[in-house]
Amino acid sequence: MPMQTRLDRILDASRHIDPVFLDSPTHTSATLDAALRCRLLAKDETANPIGSFKGRGTELFAALALQPGEPVVCASAGNFGQGLARAAIRRGHACTVFAARTANPVKLDAMRRLGADVRLAGADFDAAKDAAREHAATAGQRFVEDGSEAELAEGAGTLALELATSAPLDAVVVQLGNGALLAGVGTAIRHAAPQAEIIAVVAAGAPAMKLSIDAGRVIETAHAETIADGIAVRVPIAATLAHLRACCDEVVAVSEAQIFEAMCLIHRHLGIAVEPSGAVGVAAILDLPQRFAGRRVATILCGGNLSPAMRERLLAA
Repeated sequence: MPMQTRLDRILDASRHIDPVFLDSPTHTSATLDAALRCRLLAKDETANPIGSFKGRGTELFAALALQPGEPVVCASAGNFGQGLARAAIRRGHACTVFAARTANPVKLDAMRRLGADVRLAGADFDAAKDAAREHAATAGQRFVEDGSEAELAEGAGTLALELATSAPLDAVVVQLGNGALLAGVGTAIRHAAPQAEIIAVVAAGAPAMKLSIDAGRVIETAHAETIADGIAVRVPIAATLAHLRACCDEVVAVSEAQIFEAMCLIHRHLGIAVEPSGAVGVAAILDLPQRFAGRRVATILCGGNLSPAMRERLLAA
């Protein structure tokens, strides 16, 4: 069944979400505005207990979609697994997370600290997802696919409601991985700020979601090669594509150089170390300066869980 994000559930979601994930700050900087030639509103999702926006959706999912004591299995590059582990285990559900053998060690350690049974399988996220799905079927456990569960998107949509009430918006630039963030933000912004243009962003080295949404059908890629591990999707979810297309006006791709330049700008002007996926919104503004010039543009600093090597590179820049 095609996934649909419900506005009424986004509007109601905050009462089911741990307040520690809500009302995150929105940062501005005159010097960053000057560098980008627009007025940027940066929604900071990095300072909560899991360092990413994923806690919003996983809290809602665990509160509404699970039966008492039901164990869950998922695949994750790290942030979704942290969110599901925290939300599920606190409510009495065992949580098994499959991650690629190449996954960020900081994220792997964080999932383990939160109580997840972390298993490494495959060379990338989509290979780990295949292993997770197979394990769940064999064990008779609930497989939770990031991007296909409506509650995950609806929880993420709460951050867009907060953004829309903070200031008038001309455009919103949203990271696009499996699609939960775009589905939630797009649905909420269409309601709360209907005048705002919504631009989704992928990494040029992981173009499967852009190719698929543009074509209206799943287009898999052989590789997803990008420093932005949180949006390194190789195999899109077919049932989400039409809904995701309706949630944005366009999907754009940004280069690795632009992603790292955006990370440096955010760190220099806002004092926040974001992981590569958290910077792709700013990277899109760098890539399309005329499109955003003079406009009030919102983006989401969606995660701050950098690998040790990436943190060292950022701090040395």
